Amino acid sequence: MQTKKKEKRKNYGINLKPLLLIVAFIAVLLTISIAYRATMSDRNLFSINLLALLAGLLFESFRISDNWKTVVGIFTITYLFSLVTFLPGKNEGIYNFDDHIEFWPYFFIFIYSLFFGGAHLDRVTFKITEGITLVFSISFIYWIIDYGFINSHSWFTITLIITGMLLSLFSIINSLTNIKLSETNRLILSIWTTIIMFTLAIDNIIYLFSNSDIESLEDLTDVMYIGIQYFLLGISSVYIMRNYMLLVRFLPSKSGNYFEELKENKEDHINRYSEKQVNFLHSLFCIIFTTTIFWFNYSMQILPRNTGIWLVILVFPLIIYLFNLFTGQKNQFQ
Repeated sequence: MQTKKKEKRKNYGINLKPLLLIVAFIAVLLTISIAYRATMSDRNLFSINLLALLAGLLFESFRISDNWKTVVGIFTITYLFSLVTFLPGKNEGIYNFDDHIEFWPYFFIFIYSLFFGGAHLDRVTFKITEGITLVFSISFIYWIIDYGFINSHSWFTITLIITGMLLSLFSIINSLTNIKLSETNRLILSIWTTIIMFTLAIDNIIYLFSNSDIESLEDLTDVMYIGIQYFLLGISSVYIMRNYMLLVRFLPSKSGNYFEELKENKEDHINRYSEKQVNFLHSLFCIIFTTTIFWFNYSMQILPRNTGIWLVILVFPLIIYLFNLFTGQKNQFQ
C-alpha cells in the first residue's frame, strides 16, 4: 500500500502580533507624553475629581463582573481606543495638545462605561417596580418645582411639564390601586422611569462638575463630600449608560432594521419591569414621607436639590426594607 504523505497546509493568516506591539509601543509613548505634559503645564489638565470617579467606576466593574480578566481586557481595549482623541480634528486649525489631554479622560470614561455595560447587560439591567417608579416620579415633581420650570412661559417647556405630570400621576395611581400591570402599562412605566433616572443623573453630573476641583479645596469635610459624590457617580456610570442605551435605541439608526430593533427594545423595557404590585400602605407612606422631606428641603434649602433627591431615592427603599425585615413581610417595594 502506498502511504500518502499529508501535506501541511500553509497558514496564510495575518500575524497581528507585530501590529499589536506597534500599537502598544505608541500607546506607552503617548501615555508618557501625556503624563509629562500634565506635570509641566501651567494648566490643571487632570483633576483628582476624575480619579475619584474612575475609582468608583472600577470598583463597581469588579463587583459586577465574575472575571477580573474581563474588566482588565475591556479597560485595556477602551484605553487604547480612547487615544484616538489625540488625532487632529477635521476643522482644527492649530493643534493644541493640552486641549486634547483635557478631553481625553472624559471620552475614555464614556466609552469604558458603554463597552462594560454592553458586555454585562444582565448585571446592569435591574428590575424596576411600582415603588421605584413612585419614588422617582415624586422626585421629578420636586425637581421641576425647585428648578422653577413651572413658571416658564415657553410652550415647549410647558408641554414637557404637563406630559411629565400626567405620567407621574399615572405612576401614583398605579401604585395606589390594583390596576393590572399589563405589558402596555409596564412599557410606559419603564420608559418613564428610565427618562427620570437619566434626566436626574445628567442634572447631577452638571451640578458636580460645576463645583470646585478637590485639589483647590482646603476644608477636609468639603474634600470628602465632593470626593464621595464623584466616587458614587463612578459607581452609577454603567447604569447611566444602560439607561442611555435603552432610550437612544428608540431613535432610528442608519443601519439595521429599525422596527426589529424597536421591538427588541420594547421587550427589554417590559421584561425589566416587575409584575408584582406594591402594598397600598407602603405607597401611601412613600408619598407622605417623600413629599414631607422635599417640601421641608424646598422651604429651608438645607441640602442642594440633587443631594436631597438622591438621598431620598437611596434612603426610602432602605426604610421599607428594614420595616419588612422586622415585621416579617415580603419586600415588594424594590
